[in-house]
Amino acid sequence: VQIHRLPSYHCTSSSSTSSSSTSSSPPPPPDSPGRRLSFRSTHGSRDMSLRITRYTGAQSCHPVPKVRAAVSERGAAITAVTFNSSLLTPINVSVDPTIQVVRTQEKEQIKGLNNRFASFIDKVRYLEQQNKMLETKWSVLKEQTDAASNIEPMLKSYILGLEQQLDFHNQEKQRLDMENSVMHKNVDDYKNRYEKEIHMRTDAENEFVMLKKDVDSGYMSRVELDDRVSGLAEELDFLKTLYDTELRELQESLKDTSVVVEMDNSRALDMDQIVAEVKAQYEDVATRSREEVERWYKDKFNQMSAQAELNSDEMRNTKAEMAELKRMISRLQNEIQALKNQVVSLEGQITEAERRGEDAVKEARFRILELEQALQKTKQDMTLQLKQYQELMNVKLSLDIEISTYMKLLEGEEQSHHSVWMSFLLSLSFLRRCHLAAVFARHLFGQGYEAGAGHLTVHLTDALPQTVLLWSKVGRVRGLHPGLSL
Repeated sequence: VQIHRLPSYHCTSSSSTSSSSTSSSPPPPPDSPGRRLSFRSTHGSRDMSLRITRYTGAQSCHPVPKVRAAVSERGAAITAVTFNSSLLTPINVSVDPTIQVVRTQEKEQIKGLNNRFASFIDKVRYLEQQNKMLETKWSVLKEQTDAASNIEPMLKSYILGLEQQLDFHNQEKQRLDMENSVMHKNVDDYKNRYEKEIHMRTDAENEFVMLKKDVDSGYMSRVELDDRVSGLAEELDFLKTLYDTELRELQESLKDTSVVVEMDNSRALDMDQIVAEVKAQYEDVATRSREEVERWYKDKFNQMSAQAELNSDEMRNTKAEMAELKRMISRLQNEIQALKNQVVSLEGQITEAERRGEDAVKEARFRILELEQALQKTKQDMTLQLKQYQELMNVKLSLDIEISTYMKLLEGEEQSHHSVWMSFLLSLSFLRRCHLAAVFARHLFGQGYEAGAGHLTVHLTDALPQTVLLWSKVGRVRGLHPGLSL
């Protein structure tokens, strides 16, 4: 149903006339006897006012300087509103004692209907706001999904960089382990050499001690031999003195004795010669013994001196080698300590790098987990919002179906019977006793509605878009659905 701005007519008819006419008379005053039914609805920027009034006296048709309601469907031509004049015939109005009670009830029912229409309009507005909010959330979630998809390659590249750093640190660790093993081998080699030199030094010291013992024993032998030589020399001197004394005594004893010995072999005994020979023999033995002892001691001394010099040279060389080895050992110990410190530092760096790598990997995994959780939550929220949106769409569809039903109820009879629906509206004020108006209103607006007397007005205005307001003398009745128009 579409709303068109047309000239509005105030239509009246006499009891004996069934046709409608137009004139340029002004509209009747508001306090004139009769009943007026008017609707006000807004649809975009269109303003439509339909005013239907029934008068108790003779009626005529007056043009109203407002708008006329026309109904067109699917681009159909505009059709003027026509009424069944038989329904506009005056009726016998009698005073009903319960009219005030009925009017009060109708007023209360109209108020309740007005409140229901207002709540229905508020609900529609709320649903529209929720729809817009869901569309906004949907667009934001789409942007967030795109952003998440952009973050994922960044995270993958960051993780790849961390893995490359981890591989580099692993290779560096392997290289340092190889260097460390080489250093340990060198240290073991130097340690073996040092132990070998220590053994050589110990052997040299032991040999030196043995040689010193030999020198001491040779020196003691020499001293003993010197003592023996001096003793033998003294003994030789003593024997010489003794022999000389005996020889002198013998010569003195034989000086005064003359012995004549005659032998047959005619051999003479030369004692001087014998003594000289014995003396020469002993002297020769003593000389040879002394020379032999001196030569032996001299050879032994020379041999010991040479051996001592050789041992001294070897000792000096050994001391020099020991000093060199000590310096080398000290240098190697310093190098080993430096290498150990370097190894400890490198191990600390490797541990720190591994820890940083593990922390980075853990942080990346935690961020990935957070992003996955956020993505999962976003998907769940999106699913929930889609579900809510689907529910809202279902509600909207049901409302559209209800609106379409109302529209068909409103316009179906117009197209088929030419304003039968308007006749119903005109008859609402006359059928309050039999409650047909209440039945129609319940079907159209819900439970709790009953027709009543008074002026009903529907106004279309731009002040409240997509809202149809139903008014009467007692005030606002209710707002129609935004899709409903006249």
